[in-house]
Amino acid sequence: MDRAPTASELLDAWEHGRFQPPVARARLLLALAVPAASPEDLDRFGIGRRDQELLDFRERVFGPRMAGVAQCPACAQEVELDFPVTDVRARAAIDAVEPQTLRFDGYDLRFRLPTCDDLAAVAALGDPPGRRAGLLRRCVTEARRGGEAAPAESLPDAVAAALSARMSELDPQGDIRLDLRCPECAGRWQAPLDVASYLWSEIHSWAERMLRDVHTLAAAYGWREADILTMGPSRRQAYLELIRQ
Repeated sequence: MDRAPTASELLDAWEHGRFQPPVARARLLLALAVPAASPEDLDRFGIGRRDQELLDFRERVFGPRMAGVAQCPACAQEVELDFPVTDVRARAAIDAVEPQTLRFDGYDLRFRLPTCDDLAAVAALGDPPGRRAGLLRRCVTEARRGGEAAPAESLPDAVAAALSARMSELDPQGDIRLDLRCPECAGRWQAPLDVASYLWSEIHSWAERMLRDVHTLAAAYGWREADILTMGPSRRQAYLELIRQ
């Protein structure tokens, strides 16, 4: 979808996703961003490919700049963020299903990158360690130490960390971190950017504003929701200003 979604399409997506868990919301937004792809194709998207599509979609809907607030971990000062989308675009990821290898600390691993289907499958496994073990079971196709088979979900923490780092290298768009500096204490830190959650928060705020506007215009003029949603934002705003006069 090279065009931005209509107000009605975006509001429908918000309505369907508002009570769903984050991984389901991300999948819902991905389907809206890439409508030509089949559900099976979307499930095979790697996390970086998913986030690339969501960033493109976000730019079509909300424009080329992103804004937000972070809290300094050293002094708790709130830091305002404002940066172009291009700052968080990484190089294209490899195909998530392409087999990869890693040798670390006596272990020989064969693995692939996590996909949208993998995240959905482990979302209900409870705490982070449980989800991590679930991802390892799904993504590590073979693990050996000294020639002997080793269970993927029982890899030592150091090996699992090395594997995670290697996955981030192979799929940099799926692990975006913002380099931040506090203007109050000059502290520096990195903050992860969850593209899907960020986009959902923007859509949620937009939907709440839109529903208030629809309510105001419907109450004043008796118009149907469908008619109000098809108006361009400039005309809709002009009518709202007339009501306030």
